[in-house]
Amino acid sequence: MNHLLQMNKMKDTRFTLRFIVQKDGQLLREALQEWRISKRALTAIKFEGGLLTVNGVERNVRYILQLGDCVEVTFPPEEKSEGLTIEHGHLNIVYEDEAILVIDKPAHQNTIPSREHPTGSIANIVCGHFQQQGLASTAHIVTRLDRDTSGLLCIAKHAHIHHLTGLAQRNREISRQYEAIVHGHIEQDSQSIIAPIGRKITSIIEREVCEDGQYAHTDVTVLKRFVLASEPMTYVRLQLHTGRTHQIRVHMSYLGHPLVGDDLYGGSRDYIDRQALHCVSFQMAHPLTNQPLQLTSMLNQDMLTLLKESSI
Repeated sequence: MNHLLQMNKMKDTRFTLRFIVQKDGQLLREALQEWRISKRALTAIKFEGGLLTVNGVERNVRYILQLGDCVEVTFPPEEKSEGLTIEHGHLNIVYEDEAILVIDKPAHQNTIPSREHPTGSIANIVCGHFQQQGLASTAHIVTRLDRDTSGLLCIAKHAHIHHLTGLAQRNREISRQYEAIVHGHIEQDSQSIIAPIGRKITSIIEREVCEDGQYAHTDVTVLKRFVLASEPMTYVRLQLHTGRTHQIRVHMSYLGHPLVGDDLYGGSRDYIDRQALHCVSFQMAHPLTNQPLQLTSMLNQDMLTLLKESSI
């Protein structure tokens, strides 16, 4: 199977994929299923301005394909959700192609707009970035980060790419590693925290470990134990196997070692004005080419400063 991204020569900004048929006598509907085009996407293509062609001729899903046919799937233009205003600003882009965008998010910036911060989010600025590129698309967040968490954040440029990355996440084919500074000295050099996480009954924001929560799994590896201003701290690397809201923050607090700066879950802001948490690596197979994509990010200066000022 061959994937090729293309833009229509008549300045058609719709997202188009090209496939070369590998089976003779197959229905177009069956081939589209194998190419992981969702039923929702097919409905949108049919009713919202998309197009299916075989060798340049428009066809329906009942068309019988022949070996070597060229199938083009043109997805309809996308509209951004209400309340997501287009803004223009700086993005620290680590990787970008026709399908995905990976940025290095600073601390103190929302991934998506909220009631408290309706503007200035990554999603707002990404929409502006897409507008400048002439993309008929909106921001599809693949790996969201909390407002005060920094590091690598992945965004799909089209709904179909978001669908493919969603499948990869459910199959645990996307890997993210974080580094954090937590209170206290963690005794074990490495351990797994497997504890379900659910919403705290008394809060609309906080999560907690609870029996009826969703399965959550975090691996913790100690990188350094140190003391800062007479307080013991530990520098750790964390591997997420699931992606629950506030997962690292909740699990580390549950372990008795809340993140430094995370006052929502028991940390102190005496040393840093946000939770000391940074996404340092992101790995996945590219959703279209299946080629490995491995990206890394250095710790923010505020976390580096804590480590430099420490003593063993």
